[in-house]
This record gives sequence, structure tokens and C-alpha cells, in this order.
Amino acid sequence: MKSAKNAKKGKELLFISVIGKDKKGIVATISNHLYKNGINIEDINQKVMEGYFVMTMVVDAKDSKKSLEKIREELEEVGKKMNVMVSIRHENIFKMMHRI
Repeated sequence: MKSAKNAKKGKELLFISVIGKDKKGIVATISNHLYKNGINIEDINQKVMEGYFVMTMVVDAKDSKKSLEKIREELEEVGKKMNVMVSIRHENIFKMMHRI
């Protein structure tokens, strides 16, 4: 599942998006869950727009012992508890979209 370029670097990149009504603790809750699962945040961007919290993250899951599906299930559950929508995609999805 790793791409050749990132396999050399030893990275397993995932893209995470979080959207919902703004409230305290969203960044802390998501980042804490990632940390506990051995997932490193490579890049993060967040903004509040018209009262809605929007965050995108690029994370490296190479050190996680969990499958992408398990990570997805758990993050979606964390999102439900906070009433925000969490989605996760592997970098290979975007690479396949841009292949000619």
C-alpha cells in the first residue's frame, strides 16, 4: 500500500479532514487520539468559517499498529462523540486520481 517514493522515506501518509460546529477541544481530541495510536502529524491547517470548524491534516501512520480501516473506524467514532464529521483517505487515492 505504500508508494515507492514514500516507502523510501518510510512514510504512510493519510489525509484527515474534520468539519463541524466550532467548539473547544476538537484539535486536542483528534491529535491526542492520533498520538496514542503512533500516528505523527506532518501538517495541519485549521480555520473557523461562519461558526464551523474546518481542519485538514496530513499524518504519517507508519508507526501505527492498526490498519487504515481500524484507524478510520476509531476516528469516525471520535468525531461522532464530538458531533463533527471526520474523514480519512490514503495518499494513494489522490495519486490514482492524478495518473494519466
